[in-house]
Amino acid sequence: MDMKDVIQRAELPAMTPKIELMLTVNGNPQQLEAAPAARLVDILREDLGLTGTKMSCEIGRCGACAVHMNGHLVNSCLVMAYQANEASIYTIESLEDDPIQKAFLEEGGFQCGYCTPGMIMAVKALLDTNPNPAKQQIVEALSGNLCRCTGYGGIIRAVEKAITSLQEKQVTNIKE
Repeated sequence: MDMKDVIQRAELPAMTPKIELMLTVNGNPQQLEAAPAARLVDILREDLGLTGTKMSCEIGRCGACAVHMNGHLVNSCLVMAYQANEASIYTIESLEDDPIQKAFLEEGGFQCGYCTPGMIMAVKALLDTNPNPAKQQIVEALSGNLCRCTGYGGIIRAVEKAITSLQEKQVTNIKE
């Protein structure tokens, strides 16, 4: 085989089998075809146009791509299509007008904003299971999310403010 044959073979499209993928994303049923090993982050961003989920380290160490899958916080860069089939996925887009996002804005919980969607999804996962966490529990819940800009002070303040806002909202709902 000469070099010309090698180049021609390299130019042939890879025949990757596809699977039928059924997802519920942000409450909406989705049906699409994907390679079994396609990453969930790519499916969300490229196939479904949900670009709020960010891609950074691509190895599950930074948390920028965090989403909720079947009620659990996951790094979507580590979830393959076949693992997500028939799953319920919630992304940052599902939290529009959420008190957590508002607190991040008011308390300077972001600078460049790249890590913010993953941070907010991690905070949402924490508060869904523990509505009144101690500061150490907040720090632990955010330990899988890296921020290179803020120094975390504004992030911790934002989480504490979100907790207070959610508690006040709950008291108001009880009174009504």
